[in-house]
Amino acid sequence: MRLSSSQRQFLLLATQQYAARLELATDHLLSRHLSVEEGNIFHLGVVEEPLPGHEPYKGRLAIPYITPSGVVDIRFRGMNGEDPKYMGLVGAKTTMFNSQAVLTADGYICVTEGEIDCITVVAKTNHPSVGIPGANNWKPYYSKILDDFETVIILADGDAAGLEFGKKITRELGNANIVQMPDGHDVNSIVLAEGIRFIDERIKRVIS
Repeated sequence: MRLSSSQRQFLLLATQQYAARLELATDHLLSRHLSVEEGNIFHLGVVEEPLPGHEPYKGRLAIPYITPSGVVDIRFRGMNGEDPKYMGLVGAKTTMFNSQAVLTADGYICVTEGEIDCITVVAKTNHPSVGIPGANNWKPYYSKILDDFETVIILADGDAAGLEFGKKITRELGNANIVQMPDGHDVNSIVLAEGIRFIDERIKRVIS
């Protein structure tokens, strides 16, 4: 469903208002080895004073999906063990997180399962990356978006679902390479456990 001009303006307003309160997520970001400054790069925010319709997201981390045409979606992540961990806007269709990276990446691009993993890759290693919000949210048309790259590096979670996520993409893309995390880890958690070099070196092995 195409967003109207008023819907886009509302999402932009929400993104700006919530981003102004990102310091409230300082402890949560630090627990993921991320800083407020790095969160600002992606216009993350905190829903302290919800805009109309956003009341269920109060206290959550706001993760906007920004494309060259503006903000097209916002996802909301619990920071204190809330269930569900993630909430989305009613009626919103999932898309790629950090999709503008496909316009600036040169030769290769990484694909992560989730926004925080994508942010970790970009903020900590400077390797271009997009995020898919969950293994079940891969869309066939993404293959057309990524097909022009010489190499697509799938940074798969270290579980059966992560491996299947990687295999699903490789079945659609002839230029895809799976780099699976150790058992029980995703990109962010392995960076916490092993440091930035763990991811950086494995990406460089694929593109060298």
